Amino acid sequence: MKKLLLGTVALAALASPAFAADIPARTYTKAPPPVTAPALVYNWTGFYIGGHVGGGFTDGTNLMGSDARFLGGVQGGFDYQFAPNWVVGAEAQYSWLTGGSNNGTLFPGGTLVTGNTDQLGSVTGRFGYTWGPALLYAKGGYAWRDATNINATVGGVPTAFTTDGNHKDGYTVGAGLEYMFAPNWSAKAEYQYYNFGKTTFTAGPPDIVGTSFRNDEHTVKVGINYRFGWGGPTGSRY
Repeated sequence: MKKLLLGTVALAALASPAFAADIPARTYTKAPPPVTAPALVYNWTGFYIGGHVGGGFTDGTNLMGSDARFLGGVQGGFDYQFAPNWVVGAEAQYSWLTGGSNNGTLFPGGTLVTGNTDQLGSVTGRFGYTWGPALLYAKGGYAWRDATNINATVGGVPTAFTTDGNHKDGYTVGAGLEYMFAPNWSAKAEYQYYNFGKTTFTAGPPDIVGTSFRNDEHTVKVGINYRFGWGGPTGSRY
């Protein structure tokens, strides 16, 4: 019995290496890469419309003085993104201004002259650089305003006068920062300067004849735009 048991153990020891050689080697399987969310792609190409609010003021060299006035308005335009972080476009903008506290200009002879511009418009080109959801841009082009309501009084009594024109047409330049905060929506902050030349009194009370005043406006606005993006070269917003 003892001899049989020893023989069985010896036979099993001899068979084990051969049996192990017949078992296929275990293959190594690489773990799958982690699943990540797709990167956001911001695209500025397309039309947009929106509105804005802000303030208008002058530098004290025209009839409005330097008092700030509230403004509000609308804008619309088109942008095209290329190369791939540059944006070019065009925009039309229209603003209404409140009258503010205009005390006018009192001349040495006692003539008081007041004036007011309550509408501003512009058609400009835009050129900017974008990174992610932000767009930094400059703008410039044609500007328009309603005819300035100029009044002259002597001792509180209205008096007649003439000027060399109403200077309704001019130019504008500005700059701003726009930010996409949601699909199809962007917000902006913008400074814009309007220049309509100088107005000169050609007839009227002697103390005002030959004098001139500037026709300019500085504006600061914040606004919001809805964008009708259509894809374009950089893909969709999300």
